[in-house]
Amino acid sequence: MTHDEIVEFFNRQQEYWRTRDAEGLARGHAPDGVIISPIFRTVTGASAILSSYRSLFEIFPDWDYRAEDLLIDGDRAAEPFHATATHVGEFMGFQGHGRKFEIQGVRLFEMHGGRIAHERRYYDFTGLLIQLGVLKSKPMA
Repeated sequence: MTHDEIVEFFNRQQEYWRTRDAEGLARGHAPDGVIISPIFRTVTGASAILSSYRSLFEIFPDWDYRAEDLLIDGDRAAEPFHATATHVGEFMGFQGHGRKFEIQGVRLFEMHGGRIAHERRYYDFTGLLIQLGVLKSKPMA
């Protein structure tokens, strides 16, 4: 893919994030694609990837994903992001309780054949769990 094709691809993906379109997001992944995520661990294959997006939007139905400037090097890309959401569905055995969270992170991609072949997500998962009340933190003395 050219630089411009990658930019166009991720612009379309941003629209799918905006509308919380699990099918649209999943179509952007290769049939044997892989996502490595703190929430879902390792997800492999089209069906599992679609399921992970559906689950994300069931747990956090107001998920708001804001991509920042895309960094591209050949068939690799990095996308810093900011996300906010409200915990509504069951997550890690905890029922939704309406707590909101905010995270910042980066997603790393390898593109092949016009789709995402491999994606790795990085963000402060412990901070997310603290914001949701799943983990407790102690103030520093």
